[in-house]
Amino acid sequence: MKRIFTALLLIICSGAFAQDSLKVFNYNRVNTTRAGMEVLGSWGIANVGIGIAGLSNSKGGANRSFYKMTTIWGATNLLAAVIGTLQNDQNLSLNGQATLAAQRKIERTFLINGCVDVAYLGVGIYLKQRGDHKNFSDLKGDGSAIIVQSIFLLIFDGTMYSTHRHNGNKLRRFLEKNPIGFTGKSVGINFNM
Repeated sequence: MKRIFTALLLIICSGAFAQDSLKVFNYNRVNTTRAGMEVLGSWGIANVGIGIAGLSNSKGGANRSFYKMTTIWGATNLLAAVIGTLQNDQNLSLNGQATLAAQRKIERTFLINGCVDVAYLGVGIYLKQRGDHKNFSDLKGDGSAIIVQSIFLLIFDGTMYSTHRHNGNKLRRFLEKNPIGFTGKSVGINFNM
């Protein structure tokens, strides 16, 4: 009886340790995303300010198009940061499966965003070259602004993906080593077959 009680106590303690460790992984995911949204929002605010200031001092041509497009992208980035902040899952008490699902979702989001950023860069280069070739100042300005924005976003999304992927790899290794789950009401042991 004493051995059974000791084994049961070890299982419960291991599960409680696993649950606390999952909170750490969830905390890291939430805080990394929050910090990223603050960076993106700050970039958006700076671009809106620079764009408006540039528009008010612009005489027209490529400069005016550049600042107009910078303002539009700044507002879009600011909106994306607000939405990202609101959608950031604040639940730190997720079980192992839910933590892994949330981790995969955030990694996938930034990976897809990075791919879209490459497409933006291609569009920006195309518009700038087309503007240079046809001597369309609007296309030159728009293309240049899109290039600047897509380079920033590519660096941003790449950094966010890399950071989340690193945390996710730690989570995956942790879950492989700790197959015991404890929710406060139930204990479970996972066996890989």
